[in-house]
Amino acid sequence: MDHLQAGGVKWMMYWIIFALFTTAETFTDIFLCWFPFYYELKIAFVAWLLSPYTKGSSLLYRKFVHPTLSSKEKEIDDCLVQAKDRSYDALVHFGKRGLNVAATAAVMAASKGQGALSERLRSFSMQDLTTIRGDGAPAPSGPPPPGSGRASGKHGQPKMSRSASESAGSSGTA
Repeated sequence: MDHLQAGGVKWMMYWIIFALFTTAETFTDIFLCWFPFYYELKIAFVAWLLSPYTKGSSLLYRKFVHPTLSSKEKEIDDCLVQAKDRSYDALVHFGKRGLNVAATAAVMAASKGQGALSERLRSFSMQDLTTIRGDGAPAPSGPPPPGSGRASGKHGQPKMSRSASESAGSSGTA
């Protein structure tokens, strides 16, 4: 198991050093590409990093990268905690904004469709009332008595039995 871990650590050190080399190479290519044998030296450097005999990546990692990371460990941890907190806050903020946009869109769609919906419901309720009145109940001929209007709630509305509603439905379709 130690052999596998040692191999993994070796590759970790290589890839960290190679990433740093690639970053530095982006800038050095601009200024040093005119230098004789520049590209050949880069190839030789990568071969030196990879070679198990020279252990170049391990040497550079232990000499420069590890001491730097160790000395700045507390600062790095603090930055990671701050980034985590800020990302959570940003997620919550944008989540709330997304929900507000969705709620606004739903309210707008409902308000635009409300006119058609209320007309449709009103036509159904008026049809039901005329059907009930047509079954023999005389239509009231004046203002409604107090307590029978819309403001009185559910108690003032006429109740229909199931058989009356079924006969009203069958007489409306026939």
